[in-house]
Amino acid sequence: MIVLTVQNLQKAFGGNEVLKDVCLTLQDRERIGLVGVNGCGKTTLLRVLSGELSPDGGVISLAKGLRLGYLAQQSKATPGQTVYGALDEVFEPVRQMEQKLRELENEMATSDPETLVRLGERYARLSDAFEDAEGYSYRSSILGVLAGLGFQKEQFEQDSSLLSGGELTRLCLGKLLLQKPDVLLLDEPTNHLDLDALAWLEGYLNDYRGSVIVVSHDRFFLDRVCTGIVELAFGVTEQYSGNYSRYLELRAERWLTREREFNAQQKEIARQMEIIRKLRAFNREKSIRRAESRMKMLDKLELKERPEEEKQIFFRFTAARRAGDDVLRVKGLKKGYDGRTLFRNLSFELFRGDRVALIGPNGIGKSTLFKCLIGEEAPDAGYVTLGANVDIGYYDQHQRGLHDQKTILDEVWDVFPRKDQTEIRSALGQFLFTGEEVFAQIGSLSGGERGRVALTELMLRQDNLLLLDEPTNHLDMNSREVLEGALDGFEGTILAISHDRYFINRFATRVMELTEDGVQTYDGNYDDYLAAKAREAAPDEDAAYIGMTRTERLKEKRREKDEKGRLKALREAAQAAEQAVMDAEQAVADYEAYMALPETYQDPAKAEETAREYKRLQDALALAYEAWEEAADAADDEG
Repeated sequence: MIVLTVQNLQKAFGGNEVLKDVCLTLQDRERIGLVGVNGCGKTTLLRVLSGELSPDGGVISLAKGLRLGYLAQQSKATPGQTVYGALDEVFEPVRQMEQKLRELENEMATSDPETLVRLGERYARLSDAFEDAEGYSYRSSILGVLAGLGFQKEQFEQDSSLLSGGELTRLCLGKLLLQKPDVLLLDEPTNHLDLDALAWLEGYLNDYRGSVIVVSHDRFFLDRVCTGIVELAFGVTEQYSGNYSRYLELRAERWLTREREFNAQQKEIARQMEIIRKLRAFNREKSIRRAESRMKMLDKLELKERPEEEKQIFFRFTAARRAGDDVLRVKGLKKGYDGRTLFRNLSFELFRGDRVALIGPNGIGKSTLFKCLIGEEAPDAGYVTLGANVDIGYYDQHQRGLHDQKTILDEVWDVFPRKDQTEIRSALGQFLFTGEEVFAQIGSLSGGERGRVALTELMLRQDNLLLLDEPTNHLDMNSREVLEGALDGFEGTILAISHDRYFINRFATRVMELTEDGVQTYDGNYDDYLAAKAREAAPDEDAAYIGMTRTERLKEKRREKDEKGRLKALREAAQAAEQAVMDAEQAVADYEAYMALPETYQDPAKAEETAREYKRLQDALALAYEAWEEAADAADDEG
């Protein structure tokens, strides 16, 4: 069933037409991912759908009684309201019903029989409504959402106005999820979520009974959650079935088809124009009429547009010099604040060419570790040693090194004063800062634009060890893919903090999981890490083979496989013997019923034959019992 349709939607701000011709259809329980480059109008579209903004044109049709819930990127807290209280507020009507039930119970305890019947009917109706509204489970729902989104128990009574921006966004997301509107409009819900919270949210949305339109740059999330994708580009939308990976395939196919159609039409137009030119060159009345006729046909032709792509950044990371084989050594590192230890006993090594993803829950100290590695923070214990010729390039996810009062050009040029303006502007051009844009102040830039300035500086540094703290944050999908390509060709060493699982799969050959007690290392990318964690959760089949050579391990496994096969055969034989006993017992029982008939003994010969057959059936039953016992004993001994 269709719950929402959008036709020819338009929205402009001044002379800037953001949405030109937006069309989409949302089915019941469909989960649509809204994708497009930064600034293309995704947030504007969600605000229009939510009713926060009015469209300039077009039609939005909603199913009757449809409830919409909107999560904005920037959320506000209610002063004096606790974290738990913010979610508990959702169930105020439920708590009022609960209070009314208690009041009715007190009334019923002292009522006369006639009044008791009347109150009982009211109580039954209210009790049913209370149960339908999850009155018996709403407290556990609140706790489940808080835990799923990464809130600790000690935060439940914290004033929500004291939360960080990321924590507040998570709180507002939890509140919206508990309200359970028919359609969820989510603007970047995956920002500020660690890997556990992301996995929880994916499961929640996959089980959600309503529909979802979500803006996200998390490609792994879109693959796991979405059943459709709507692409917004140049103010126009195109809708695709399937998840993000399927969208990429269909989009590439559609692009090639359109390019072929455009080229074929242009070729045909050129051919017709040449014919028209030749006809006119004959300078005869008949040929001129034919030329005019062909020209009229061309004028009526509906011209196909050349497929357009949004502008993309393009850059490569290079190292000015080659580091030694041993790049970085961390031994026994410990760090904490205000009596709380973030991590301890942290030891690991990086070698030239390593490509390592550092993961762990929010607040575990991943960014603090980076600050210890670059010398910005001093560890409480342990040490950090750099190898020969190691140059560290650090990408700060918050871009705190940028100066809000400087222009983009001055910000980069001041870091590299020996380069001329042409070199700086050329580098900025690779990150889509062109023309007068380079004179914009840093303080006026969006998060994505600030990230591109920081990446420009990092590219120009040409360091051989890159420490990247959430480098894909604020980057759109195209920019993320370009960043992944830039890292593909980098010959130095990479250590990157990231919650972007798609990004980790693309660049990492090792995953390090940070905990309070150190770090656990897994070979491979994020998918390999998940597989390893699944093996850890399962029984350790290789524990019995510790100390064996590979050949001995294979022989032992083969022997165990043979034993398992033999045991399976014995158990099957025992089951077959048990069935034979059951069949023999049934045969004896059936024959006893036959022997109980009077006519069985009217013929002496027949009676004698009946007695012999009964004896035979009893002997067969005895043999069946013996075979069953032997088979069962053999199976038990081997098992």
